[in-house]
Amino acid sequence: MSRRTEMIGSTLQKELMQLIMRDLHDPRLGGLPSITRVEVSTDLSTADVFVTIMGTEGKQQLALNALKHSAGMMRQKLNKSLPMRTVPFLKFHIDDKLKKEIAVLELIEKARQEEDQRKAEREGQNASAHASTEPEPAEPQTTNADVQQNSQ
Repeated sequence: MSRRTEMIGSTLQKELMQLIMRDLHDPRLGGLPSITRVEVSTDLSTADVFVTIMGTEGKQQLALNALKHSAGMMRQKLNKSLPMRTVPFLKFHIDDKLKKEIAVLELIEKARQEEDQRKAEREGQNASAHASTEPEPAEPQTTNADVQQNSQ
């Protein structure tokens, strides 16, 4: 992406969040959706808006449909508030990057725990092997004088 498309994407992200908070009163939007990023095409004709929505898959789809349904209204309001000749068409998508990042972090944590477990098992095996090779301390030997002294 060029610097210009990045700047336009950043501006669209800020303006869209304000529009959603102020002007969008759709009951399907249960919670407040978060716009994670906006990718504007090089010809500035379309903008892919990636959102994260808390809730179940069904609630996420309802909220996404609400955003898609109101895309035209949001584009009109952006056209009035932004100093651009034309505002890109808005395409809303659920951002799966966050889910993928969480899955990768969970896998890394699982691998770390398995490695710690293996390390502890190896240390346990080494300790038992080391203990079996060490000579056991000898018991004190009793002499005839000790036996005679104890019997009296």
